[in-house]
Amino acid sequence: MPELDVLSVFLAAAVALGFAPGPDNIFVLTQSALYGRPAGFVVTLGLCTGLLVHTSAVAFGVAAIFAASTVAFTAVKLLGAGYLLYLAWQALKAGRSIPSADANSEPSLLQLYRRGIVMNITNPKVAIFFLAFLPQFADPSVGPLVPQLFGLGCLFIMVTIIVFGLVACGAGFLGEWLKRSPTAHLVLNRIAAVVFVGLAVRLVTTQR
Repeated sequence: MPELDVLSVFLAAAVALGFAPGPDNIFVLTQSALYGRPAGFVVTLGLCTGLLVHTSAVAFGVAAIFAASTVAFTAVKLLGAGYLLYLAWQALKAGRSIPSADANSEPSLLQLYRRGIVMNITNPKVAIFFLAFLPQFADPSVGPLVPQLFGLGCLFIMVTIIVFGLVACGAGFLGEWLKRSPTAHLVLNRIAAVVFVGLAVRLVTTQR
């Protein structure tokens, strides 16, 4: 592993990136507010599973394909945008249903976990970010690069779980209030739909 001072800089950067507004933490916030803290934690685990996929891609060189191939980059981001539009449609369909009153209207924890995975791995910019970010902190002089990259990726994931967990906790309080207010739940569903559409547009217009 890299030296302690390098790891300190890496951890500080990971925390700052976790709190910076972006598609993933906004996604955790909306899902936590709609379905409660457990939903936010499960979505976070899904997102971090996606980060593990991106870490593996960087370690074994697959992410370089997305950096070099316009076709691959465009195909993946279109898939991601399509999925976000599907989630926007689901939010609009939710209407005035209150989660605690209609359990069938809530996605299961497994569905939320899958949402997190799909949300993360269909954003090719995350793969390119990891390709640019992780190798900066790996040092060939201290050992093989692949174990270092996996170690750094796991540290980044641990920080993400903590930071996004805090986001889920905060948004979960809002979710508890929404369970007692069908009108507020309707408004948040509409806001979530707008957020998902906005994220889809942002992803489609993303350049490498």
